[in-house]
Amino acid sequence: MKIIGHRGARGEAPENTLGGFQYIHDLGIRAVEFDVRQLKDGELVIMHDDNFIRTTGIDKNLYECTQADLNTYNQANIWMDWEKQITPTLVQSLNIMHDFEHLEVEVKAVETLQQAERLIIELQKQLKGFEQTAVITSFDLKIHQALQQQQSIFKRGLLVEDDIKEQAIEQALNLGCCQIGWMNQLATDDIIQATQKAQLNISVWTVNDIERAKHLQNLGIDGLITDFPKMMLEHLSI
Repeated sequence: MKIIGHRGARGEAPENTLGGFQYIHDLGIRAVEFDVRQLKDGELVIMHDDNFIRTTGIDKNLYECTQADLNTYNQANIWMDWEKQITPTLVQSLNIMHDFEHLEVEVKAVETLQQAERLIIELQKQLKGFEQTAVITSFDLKIHQALQQQQSIFKRGLLVEDDIKEQAIEQALNLGCCQIGWMNQLATDDIIQATQKAQLNISVWTVNDIERAKHLQNLGIDGLITDFPKMMLEHLSI
């Protein structure tokens, strides 16, 4: 089972930042999950929300910005002992992740299939060289449809937060996925075993309890997505 840092290590470092990615790299962890969005100028950036308010304290919609605007916003705003962290581009982040063994690249939802296609074309260009380590994941079926239409060579995973269980397994198989990312609350023993029976890899998010992590490890899941990777390293036998 891989310990996968959630948005870098959002419980231990500013989320989705170069500093956070370097933090888990320095821990010796080589698996990470992060979120990708596309700016109006076409640049791909790493950010979970579509507004800066939660992480920077400034109310500004991300999609109104170009890459040149990103210096305005400090993603370490609530982290008093961290220097300023701007919203990183995907390219900048991949420079830190060059020797990572596993990347879960979550593509956030878009409004139209055209937007999905535009994003996926650019994403595949930027992920060139990471074909063996990257898994493109999304809740958004438009993203999966764009990947299918473009006959993407990248592995992909369906993210599930609705209680549809077996339907999600069938859906993932129909979409050509190799993986399901189950929300922790849905990841019962039975659904994990059913997913394994379908020969799909499993990541579970977000797991921050040690005993729960040990139980999932015993069940044989592939990836444990956690806000506290250092803590998990200290308590799990990996």
